[in-house]
Amino acid sequence: MEAKKGSLSISSENIFPIIKKWVYSDHDIFVREMISNGCDAITKLKKLDVMGEYQLPDDYKASIHVEVNPEEKTLKFMDNGLGMTAEEVEEYITQIAFSGATEFLEKYKDKTTEDDMIGHFGLGFYSAFMVADEVHIDTLSYKDGATPVRWVSNGGTEYEMTEGDKQTVGSEITLYLNDDCLEFANEYRVREVIQKYCSFMPVEIFLSKANAEPEYETIDEAELKEDDEVVEHIHEDAKTEEKENENGEKEVVEVSPAKDKVKIKKRPESLSDIHPLWTKHPNECSDEDYKEFYRKVFLDYKEPLFWIHLNMDYPFNLKGILYFPRINTEYDSIEGTIKLYNNQVFIADNIKEVIPEFLMVLKGVIDCPDLPLNVSRSALQNDGFVGKIAEYISKKVADKLAGMCKTKREDYEKYWDSISPFIKFGCLKDEKFCDKMKDAVLFKDIDGKYLTLKDCVEANGGELKELDKNAAPDNAEENAEEKKTTIYYVTDEIQQSQYINMFRAQGQDAVVLKHNIDSPFITQLEQRYQNVQFQRIDADVTDNAKEEVAEDEKEAFQKTVDSLTATFRKELGNDKLDVKVEKLKDSNVASIMTLSEQSRRMQEMMKMYGMDSMGMDMGGENTLILNANHPLVQYVQKHEDGENTSLICKQLYDLAMLAHKPLNPEEMTAFVQRSNDIMMLLTK
Repeated sequence: MEAKKGSLSISSENIFPIIKKWVYSDHDIFVREMISNGCDAITKLKKLDVMGEYQLPDDYKASIHVEVNPEEKTLKFMDNGLGMTAEEVEEYITQIAFSGATEFLEKYKDKTTEDDMIGHFGLGFYSAFMVADEVHIDTLSYKDGATPVRWVSNGGTEYEMTEGDKQTVGSEITLYLNDDCLEFANEYRVREVIQKYCSFMPVEIFLSKANAEPEYETIDEAELKEDDEVVEHIHEDAKTEEKENENGEKEVVEVSPAKDKVKIKKRPESLSDIHPLWTKHPNECSDEDYKEFYRKVFLDYKEPLFWIHLNMDYPFNLKGILYFPRINTEYDSIEGTIKLYNNQVFIADNIKEVIPEFLMVLKGVIDCPDLPLNVSRSALQNDGFVGKIAEYISKKVADKLAGMCKTKREDYEKYWDSISPFIKFGCLKDEKFCDKMKDAVLFKDIDGKYLTLKDCVEANGGELKELDKNAAPDNAEENAEEKKTTIYYVTDEIQQSQYINMFRAQGQDAVVLKHNIDSPFITQLEQRYQNVQFQRIDADVTDNAKEEVAEDEKEAFQKTVDSLTATFRKELGNDKLDVKVEKLKDSNVASIMTLSEQSRRMQEMMKMYGMDSMGMDMGGENTLILNANHPLVQYVQKHEDGENTSLICKQLYDLAMLAHKPLNPEEMTAFVQRSNDIMMLLTK
């Protein structure tokens, strides 16, 4: 062929500095692009073989070789795919990548920071110029009689194409690295990038260093393969030892048989697992396979709770594995990693358009060849199809969890404490997910038993009724007036132990809700179910825990209430203190503190929005409940001006508060000192 020179069809002097400027933060992405292009070429050649348009050699093994050369400051990518003719190089390399360059330059000429610039311009092959001053392509097409082609560009707008000397079908791309990017002439740096982007590509990838000293290994001759490069055959004689037999006589016995070994040139190891676990059918995978894959990909040696294997061919192609890690509910931040692949090529972590937000607390991989990516495979195009993928993933997760709750309830209960924050988050974020999970949301009661919401309501003599969204507005008042079933809950089993004991004594139950997400979650349930309300166990004293005051005792009892209220307000220095006096059945309880559910939720909401530090009304005060049946309370009532009355009033108040919430530093200091004073009284 005749040598050909030309200019790339763009109006700018030089587009490559612009490419470098905007995508520099992702400059290692060129490795993925080079290898992906080679992988595409191999896939196309295999397809031609299947179609009968080309016959692969009998010894054909698809592979991509990457070679670093620190001395020459080069990086080579070699594939045995279908190669290109001169016309194809002209079309696919010289022209197509720059078809929109003029518009690109005009659109972004005034912008200096574009994080997603790589998503607006199809880099493809030209990503090589992010790291190279000069790029050579040597290629030979699979077509009969094809002439090898060499294409050279120095990173400007000029190129030269001549006849090459490549003897085998495929392409070889050589990057002459610029001084700023010599890190990519380092074998270990390139290995790191390949493992990041190409660990699961469907073609074997081999990395080598030019002019490196050969490495060898010794194997048993029986393990020798046809393509092994033999250096020498080694015979090891049998090893014997002189030992004493049962009769006390010495004899020579063989302790190691003779072996025939062979020294070979070390076999190259592929950096790519061409058949990753998610590409297999779930029936082909064992539990250990899933656990090993999890350890390998996420470097997490804590075993996952369980996993969901996604395998779908219609209406779009999607495969993947989602793992449920062990979540520490003490921490607010729960961060997972969902790796997104396209035809086994790594795209990115946690792409919110594809992965529903609430699923990002999981770890896993999702491979969807149908994703509408741009040419550089680095960003999603806006497409309603992406939303459908997200919906499907959400649906499959809900189906798996709901099915597990029905068929493997015992296992599901074991996982519940770890997965409940994730499920509740999903219910808050995704209404369809919530619909599917409504019968699979569990509540653990104070005795460790797991109940559904329906179980909780029925245990309290009610019937679960979902709000009719299509009901006429005039029915809203009727729904509001309908008697509600109260479900009591605990947020801190230690702090609220006194209340729990009172509940147990009366045969009442409560559920444990101690994660931060529980507050908005129960609010959502109250909005969804018209006859259910949640109330913390210390919001009030239930009727079951109180004795009725006889009719003929009411007048005297009211005087007791007035007397105790006045005394406690005086001794505590708070004339607005809310005091109630009740006859509690548990005579061991002298005082407790309550805060209405509405007031407490208002406090939590205002605290969430930072209003508690702005001097704003926090929506309610605590109420001190005194037990008229307790001797200490009776003592205060009879000794309003007694020597130790003040000490007792303050101590009863602080004890009630301690069972309700932590004391502040000043209150705790006073409480400890007062406790010491009380013990000193016992010594007198």
